[in-house]
Parts: sequence; structure tokens; C-alpha cells
Amino acid sequence: MASFSVRTLGFPEIRCDDRLYPLALRKGLALLVYLAEAKGPVGRDVIATMLWPESPADVVRARLRRLLHRLQLALGDVLASDRSTVRLSAALDLKIDSRLFEEACDRGAFERASALYQADFLDGFSPGDCPQFDEWAFFRREALRGRAIQALERVVQEKQAAGDYASAAAHAGRLVALDQLSEIYARHLIRNLMLGGDRAAAERQLKALTQRLRDELDVAPEPETNALLEADAEAPPPTQYVSGGSVHLAFQTYGKGYTDILMLPGFVSHVERVWEDAGCRAFLSSLAEMGRLILLDRRGVGLSDRVGFSPSAEATAQDIRTVLDAAGSRRIVLFGASEGGPACIRFAAEHSDRVAGLILFDSLAKGSFAHDYPHALHAVQYDAWLQQLVSAWGGPAGIETFAPSLAGDAKTRAWWAGLLRAASSPGAIKGVLEALRDTDVRHLLKRIAVPTLVLHRRGDRAVRIGAGRHLADHIPQARFVELDGADHWAFAGDRQAVLDHIRQFVGDLAK
Repeated sequence: MASFSVRTLGFPEIRCDDRLYPLALRKGLALLVYLAEAKGPVGRDVIATMLWPESPADVVRARLRRLLHRLQLALGDVLASDRSTVRLSAALDLKIDSRLFEEACDRGAFERASALYQADFLDGFSPGDCPQFDEWAFFRREALRGRAIQALERVVQEKQAAGDYASAAAHAGRLVALDQLSEIYARHLIRNLMLGGDRAAAERQLKALTQRLRDELDVAPEPETNALLEADAEAPPPTQYVSGGSVHLAFQTYGKGYTDILMLPGFVSHVERVWEDAGCRAFLSSLAEMGRLILLDRRGVGLSDRVGFSPSAEATAQDIRTVLDAAGSRRIVLFGASEGGPACIRFAAEHSDRVAGLILFDSLAKGSFAHDYPHALHAVQYDAWLQQLVSAWGGPAGIETFAPSLAGDAKTRAWWAGLLRAASSPGAIKGVLEALRDTDVRHLLKRIAVPTLVLHRRGDRAVRIGAGRHLADHIPQARFVELDGADHWAFAGDRQAVLDHIRQFVGDLAK
């Protein structure tokens, strides 16, 4: 059996029985990489469209025949083809580093996965004039990069907890290299250098971060970042993990008090990077003053397991129960923001014995339009918005809709873009949002038997205010509060008004 190894993490490289495939045939190299990733036969028409998008059909067929012949001469019988498909031979002993990396992530071997990921997918490579191939490579690159960031985050946490500060700092340094404007990652690095006794290196890293933030965003590091050089600097809430069946969920608890408040955000979250934005941090800290705050990343998003798990309202409600059990919480105030609302609605309807109250902010009961539910986008409009969001991934996608009052703030834009990249990837978020599009919990509203506060901003561009009114009209004990502003994020705009209503609601529950 011939050995056939493919390196895709970095500039691609093909070896067959330890013979290096020459790089002269860039389209041949692109084809071999694509076939290795495909795990099966690929249609000749797909290959033709990908490698020769502008050529006539007869020309494409001739070029593909010549390319397959040249690959056979160079590598031997590594390909199997028929009239309609091409694939790598089943007789090959195939090793592809991207697959080994993903397998390591899947089994929780994050240190091994981090060692395998030494560069981005097909870094610096393009066959030239092949936009469909380049687009495929982009989405694959972002998906793998997101998993690499998640793996590195896990290793940093594990090494720091074990007291191996040198290794934690080394892995944190790789996180900084992947996102140089992230203060969260820079804090990981600086903190572990300080814990390891290397103050001089920590000072150099802080100086470098300060320079990057000034050059790129014209801002200074947050006080919390500067405070890391002080011996008594306060660490952020530690991230914990709990296994809910086949999925591992990331969560944090912060603050103390008689009341537990679980906050579930919208379609994307990251329990560590939310603390990086000053406004978001201030909002969360204010909630923690009202009781113990519980944050979680739903399955498929953030630091929780991502691959193969659908974040439907039913699945996320199960995740809520798993995290509450792990946190030792018996009764909870649920705070569902935006798309986090449906899962909180389901949990409140099905587990009223564990819910003291329900808060819904700029939320909705159904993800897409129906004749008896005109408060959401038509499915076709939703899919168009989803495609637009995915195409802008990597930057501050959607910020003009989610936070118009902050859309011009360079630091907020950089934070949001970094949070999106850390929380998901273009391909993965597509599945998350498709599940949310199909969400419908209207039948559960009448079953909610706990006090409910529905808050909605009048000018919200992401979720229409009619969706909030619908919730309040159909939940028996609901009170509706219409707020000024257009920001979809609770911590943007006039967050004090939001906090005041929540504080009053939580206080009334305790009476």
C-alpha cells in the first residue's frame, strides 16, 4: 500500500512514498488537496468549475484529462477516476494533517491538536484565477483556525491550572499571534509570564500590546490589562467545563448572592472574550451585583464543543439544565437576550420549579415569518441576511445592525470582530443560524407560570419590537417595557435603563 501524505496546515505539500510532489503544477496541487479533503469521489464538473471557471466545456475536459495524466506520471496510480468522478485511490495509506488535527480536537487531545496546527490552512497558496477554490479554502481556513483557537484556549487553561506557567505562556503567545488585538489573549500571556516570575517579559508584552492598540485602533489598553503587572491584580472568572451527554459545555460563575441569574446571549458568545469590552464587562458586573451571575456558551458556539451539535432551543434548554446542576443552582432568574430567548422560554415552561423569573430582552418566539407571525424575516430574507453575515465574517460583521451607537467606535469594532472569529467560523455559524431560523416556541408561551419581564428597544433593527409585544401578549404573567434606542445589545446604548428594570424585577422576586 502506497503512503500518501498531504500537508495543508501551511503552504501545501504532497508526498507519495516519501517522494515530494513538484510544485510546478499549482492546479494539480490544488486538485490533490481538494480530493484529500473530500474523503470520497468528486464530480468532474465540480473540478472543472473550480479550476477553470471561465473556459468552454470541451476545453475544460481536455485540460482535466491532461492534468490527470501529468499527475499519474508524477505520482503513479494515486487517482481513481471514471467518466464522471475523480477520487484518491482507496488503496492509499492517506495521512492529511488537517484531518489529524480535527480528530485530536474531537477526542479532547487539545495539546496534540495545538502541536499539529502550526500554520493556517493553505497559507499563502492559491492556484490562481480560481475564485471558487479560493472561496472554499477561505471557509475551510476559518473553520480550522477557529478550532485551533479553541484548542489553544483549553491548553492555556489546563496548563495554568496545573501551575505550568511556562507552557501556558507559550500557548498564550500563539493565541496572541493569531489575534494581536485581543486583550484577553494578551492578558493570558502577561498573567502567566507574571505567575512564572518573568516580569521583564510581561512588561515587554504589555508594551507591545500598547503599541499595537495605539497604531491600529488609537486606543490604550484597559486598566485591567495594565493592572496585571500588580501583584494583587484580579483575575477574570475562571472558565469551567461540564459534560452534558456527548457535549462539553463551557460556563462561568461570577459574584455572590441569594439570587442566581443565568444569562444566555444571542447567536454567538464566548464566555471569556465578553469580558474584554468595557461596556459589556460593566453590564455583566452590574448583573453580578444583583446575585450570582452564570454565563454559558451553548453547544456549537464559543468555548463549548462545536462540531456535530445543533444549538436548537430544545438542545440549549438541556444545556441550561446541565450547567445549573454543575453550578449547584436550584432556582434561577433566566435572562434570555435575542436568540437566547427561545431556549429560556422552553426551560421556563418545562422546569418552572427551578425558575424564579424570566427576563427576555429584544427577543422573539419564532425565527422566521409566518402568516400568523409577521414579526420576523421571511425565510428567503433570513437566508440572504445570513449569507451577507457569513461573507463579512472575519470583520465586525453586522455591527451596524446590532449596535448602531457603537458602529463607529474602532475598539468596539475590533472586539466584535475578534469575538466572532473566536466564537465560531463562517461555515459553523451558518448551521447555528439555520437552526435558529427554524425555531418556534410559540406553543410554549402560555405554559410559562413564572413572573416575566419583556424588555425591547423601540428602534431595534435586528428583532422588531412587534416580536417583543407578541411575547408579552402571550405569556400570562408578563410585563412589557418599551425602551428608547436602536441597539440590539443590552450593554450598548442606555444600558442603565435596562439594568434599572432588571434590578427592580429581581428585587421584587425576592420579596
